[in-house]
Amino acid sequence: MIGLIQRVSEAAVSIAGERVGAIDRGLLALVAVQRGDSQAEVSRLLQRMLSYRVFPDEAGRMNRSLADIGGGLLLVPQFTLAADTRKGTRPSFGPAAAPEDGQRLFEALVARARELHPAVATGRFGADMQVHLINDGPVTFWLEARPSRTG
Repeated sequence: MIGLIQRVSEAAVSIAGERVGAIDRGLLALVAVQRGDSQAEVSRLLQRMLSYRVFPDEAGRMNRSLADIGGGLLLVPQFTLAADTRKGTRPSFGPAAAPEDGQRLFEALVARARELHPAVATGRFGADMQVHLINDGPVTFWLEARPSRTG
C-alpha cells in the first residue's frame, strides 16, 4: 500500500464541481492499494501517516506529527501510484490491486482513520476527482507498507 503524503495549509477534493472533502492544515494523502495488500498494510500505512513527523516544532525542525498537531487528513484514492513505470512510455497497472480489492481496503483505511483521528475527509473511489491543495513547504513524502514475506 502506498501513501504519497503532502503537508498542506489547505486541501480539497471535488467531483463534478461539488466539494466532497476538505481540510485546513494537515496532510493530503494520495493512496494506492497494490496486489497482495491486506488489513495489515492498511494498519501500518495509517500508523505511519498519523505519526510521521513532518510538521515543525518550536525550533522549526520537522519533529511533530499529524497526531501531535491535530491537523486534518484528506485521503484520496489514486491507483496510478501503483503503476510500473520502469519501461517504455506507457505505465503498466499490473502492480495495482483489482478494483474491488482496492475499494475494500481504501474504505477500511478510511474507517480506521476515522476511529483514530478526529479530522478525516476523503475523495471517492473510482470517481473523476479534482484535487486542490496548497503544499506547505513544499513537503512531500512517499510512504509504503509492503506485505511481509514469510516462508
